[in-house]
Order: sequence, then structure tokens, then C-alpha cells
Amino acid sequence: MVYAIVRAGGRQEKVSVGDLVTLDRVTGQAGSTFKLPALLLVDGAKITSAAEELEKISVTAEIVENLRGPKIVIQKFKNKTGYKKRQGHRSELTRVKITGIA
Repeated sequence: MVYAIVRAGGRQEKVSVGDLVTLDRVTGQAGSTFKLPALLLVDGAKITSAAEELEKISVTAEIVENLRGPKIVIQKFKNKTGYKKRQGHRSELTRVKITGIA
């Protein structure tokens, strides 16, 4: 089993070929491809973590769709002062398909 740990959107994701992963928004249209930097590669019993060897590894991904995350409601309230504040937030996300680890 071949899988890689990649840096994506400020986080690390474990990916293998054919996986669908949701990341922070990536610029590009549906169908375009891009590369993700590998931090670790596991190929069966062989584990690659050296930086000079990982520079040769390319993890390619294809953008499937751009979407938005669930709405998060932030409410603040202070008793007896009349202070109320309500704020909402939705994350901009991109769903990608991993097409190759080489």
C-alpha cells in the first residue's frame, strides 16, 4: 500500500491514489491539476522522510469542485449590560481527487 503525508492548506493530510480530500480553497477551476508537497512517503515497508528524497516525489491532485463548509454561528452575550453580538462564518473549501504519487 502506497500513501503519502502531504501539506495542504496549513494542515497535513494522509492521501493515497484515488482518495477524495476536502482542503482549504485552492485557486483553479474544476478539472485543473496541481501538485502538493510531500512530507512523508510510505511504500509498503519502505518509509521515506529525507528532504532531498522527498523533493523528487510529486503528489498530483485534480480539482473536483469548489464548495462552502457548514455555517458556524458565533454568539456573544453579557448579562445585565445589554451586550449581544452575533456573527456567522462559512469556510471556502475545495474537494480534490489524488491522481498520482510518483
